[in-house]
Amino acid sequence: MISAIGIAVGTMALIIVLSVFNGFEKIVLSLFDSHSPDIEITVKEGKSFHIDEIPVEEIKDIPGVLYVGEIVEESAMLTYRNRQHLVRMKGVCDNYFNITGIDTMMTEGDFQMKEGGRDLILLGHGVAYMLNSSIHDIRNFHNIYVPKRGRQATMHPSQAFNASSNYVGGIFRVQPEFDMEYIIVPIRLARSLLEYDNRTTSIAIGLDETYNHRRIQRAVTDLTGENFNVRNRYQQQEFLYKIMRSEKWAIFLILSFILAIAAFNIVGSLTMLVIEKSKDIKTLWFLGANKRLLKNIFIAEGLFVSIGGALIGMVLGFIVCWIQMKFGIISLQADGAFIIEAYPVAMRAPDFFYVLLIVVCIGFTASIIPANRITKILNIKS
Repeated sequence: MISAIGIAVGTMALIIVLSVFNGFEKIVLSLFDSHSPDIEITVKEGKSFHIDEIPVEEIKDIPGVLYVGEIVEESAMLTYRNRQHLVRMKGVCDNYFNITGIDTMMTEGDFQMKEGGRDLILLGHGVAYMLNSSIHDIRNFHNIYVPKRGRQATMHPSQAFNASSNYVGGIFRVQPEFDMEYIIVPIRLARSLLEYDNRTTSIAIGLDETYNHRRIQRAVTDLTGENFNVRNRYQQQEFLYKIMRSEKWAIFLILSFILAIAAFNIVGSLTMLVIEKSKDIKTLWFLGANKRLLKNIFIAEGLFVSIGGALIGMVLGFIVCWIQMKFGIISLQADGAFIIEAYPVAMRAPDFFYVLLIVVCIGFTASIIPANRITKILNIKS
């Protein structure tokens, strides 16, 4: 019973920690997905390309493609009153909020790019903080400076930069790295500042969730040819996905080692059982039981303890995770610093399978040790 309780507690902890990690992973990836399109097309060589190089109309005709939009992105200097900040200017099309979920990340104002014939810009929360910006200031116009193309360095800023003064329509908050760097502007304004005629730096595609995204990606790749990269959301944030996956496996291995330590109770209890049942083992031996049968008896005993403890732990872990998902009892207590109030939890079936598998393997290994000592303890010669 003590051994089973130890396995149950370890299993429950493993399920809870993995589920909480899944919850955080889901939150982080959803934040990145809010500004990443389902599919992105970029040129392999150079920064920009002419829109006519891409068969846009044929891409729109692919089943499952809902939206296709152009994006122009480049570095710029943003100033407000006596402050300045180096940013990434992202010029987006009118249907950008349909392609991504950036409109759901607005903390102040609305996802509004035009008002009364004037172009509005959107600031990341970090950019607004660095510039001390406020959308409530009626004179909150911000100056955007972009180096002129093909111009030599000069002492007069007016001759070296293309500039534009625009009001702020809203502030968005996605994640710190993005918020500290990006501003969103209408694509016509970005092209004007960069002196682009009909060029773009990327094409964003929004897909129907009911369609096979991999098949659509292959179809888009066939249409664009070898000169362009066609990447899905995973490939756009490939490094982040790999880091989070590595962290999860590291956590799994660490907790598995803790579970293995708890399994030493099985070794101790089975060893004591071998000593206690020495007379019965000798009786079975004299009745014709071979060494393999005697070993299998105690291995089966260890597996029963491991599987029983694992099942109890998984049930308890499921109950704890369900309560947290339903009621959010354990809060982050960060005074609103996070976008969520309670620890996120996301249970996944493969995690339960892998936990059960590792517990069975640990239990089997722990059972072999005392089972192999049967002949030595009882001086049975095979």
